Amino acid sequence: MTDILDEIIAHKRLEIEQQKAAISQELLINNCNEPMPRRSMRASLSASPSGIIAEFKRRSPSKGWIKENAQADIISPAYEMAGASVLSILTDENFFGGNLKDIRAARPQVSLPILRKDFIIDEYQLYQACIVAAIRCSSSDCCGTQKRAMQYVSGQSARTEIGSTSRNS
Repeated sequence: MTDILDEIIAHKRLEIEQQKAAISQELLINNCNEPMPRRSMRASLSASPSGIIAEFKRRSPSKGWIKENAQADIISPAYEMAGASVLSILTDENFFGGNLKDIRAARPQVSLPILRKDFIIDEYQLYQACIVAAIRCSSSDCCGTQKRAMQYVSGQSARTEIGSTSRNS
């Protein structure tokens, strides 16, 4: 039996190849030059009495659907009003039911920093995050050097989350 993380990464590689075929990395890079307000996760957490990072997730590989029709533009402002310091939005579609459109929908509705939570394995994904004005959050540090380079270029912070395959999330 294949480990779920191996399955997710294998699918992510195929997904990124398809995305690159549809939209070139050069086009993403050119669009990252647009000035956008940057929101610091560190500053937001430091200034917050709660320190809560609220997560928008429709499904889990181990638990199935949590809320299939959840809308990021409705739930995200509710998280902010309830005292969240940062939003974490899962953008993996196949295993977690999310996508970059969720960040695009939430971004104009909240003033909080938004983490793009995904399996970041390619520099291409970093440029995607830049375009939607999200901080990258990776459950896999396959391209740590590239992330640090993007951090410098975009003026944003990056966060790496390390989990165990024994966790059922």
